[in-house]
Amino acid sequence: MRKVIGIGETILDIIFQNEQPSAAVPGGSVFNGIISLGRMNVDVCFISEIGNDKVGNIIKRFMEENNVKTDHINIFPDGKSPVSLAFLNENNDAEYLFYKDYPKQRLDIAFPQINEDDILIFGSFYALNPVLRDKMTELLDYAKERKAIIYYDPNFRSTHKYEAMKLAPAIIENLEYADIVRGSDEDFINMYNLNDVDKIYKNKIQFYCPNFLCTAGNKSISLRTKQVSKEYLVEPVNSVSTIGAGDNFNAGIIYGLLKYNISYHELSNLSEGMWDKIIQCGKDFSAEVCKSFSNSVSKEFAEKYQ
Repeated sequence: MRKVIGIGETILDIIFQNEQPSAAVPGGSVFNGIISLGRMNVDVCFISEIGNDKVGNIIKRFMEENNVKTDHINIFPDGKSPVSLAFLNENNDAEYLFYKDYPKQRLDIAFPQINEDDILIFGSFYALNPVLRDKMTELLDYAKERKAIIYYDPNFRSTHKYEAMKLAPAIIENLEYADIVRGSDEDFINMYNLNDVDKIYKNKIQFYCPNFLCTAGNKSISLRTKQVSKEYLVEPVNSVSTIGAGDNFNAGIIYGLLKYNISYHELSNLSEGMWDKIIQCGKDFSAEVCKSFSNSVSKEFAEKYQ
């Protein structure tokens, strides 16, 4: 059975509406999608780190309740599990404040077994952080060598905009590892000051990775591959919170790759029709997550969708 391996940050998101806390949910960019895939009964494991504290216990228990293996979670004794405050505006988009206290020794764990056609997802600043870079490239080298499909979401926030030049070599290296790159229009404005999808693909992505998806919130989805160039409309949704929309689009795409049994070798020659089906899964997951304060698809949705 194929499995999905995620690596990234775990964090407790405390969500504020009208300056009052309204929910606290475990989150993290890759984490949100992995939880959704766990709820879909996909074989998933997550590589991350939490503190030996109450917040860490909440996150670990949440993973176990959602079929996510915790064997590759580094529980550090010094420092505290990270927390974020997410302030929702009138469009239910979030602005974040992060509180982190990590120890010096990071990600002190053994990696899971990776086989051909497994899927590895990574991204965010976690995939660029100099402190974690050696461990990250070690995992990416291993996944590449084993012919896993590698999925990269830069998720490049405006807080790192002024470091874009300094981080450029690590970004390029990540693009080279990737078999699919999915970013939001905001990511590419923050990284390259570009918002034209064709220019981004032609000048920044294509040379390193042939398969590119660019999402623009509730407006559109663009697909660029060697064979296909296409725009998809996004159906309107009455959103409660857009936290996790992009992360769950990723989860939906990965679910689609598994559902239609797309192997590592088939990925480079997918037809437009097959991409349509896979992208529909991404749209379905993404729309579902906007309907609640949860960062992942609901268990009811998961049961029906399977």
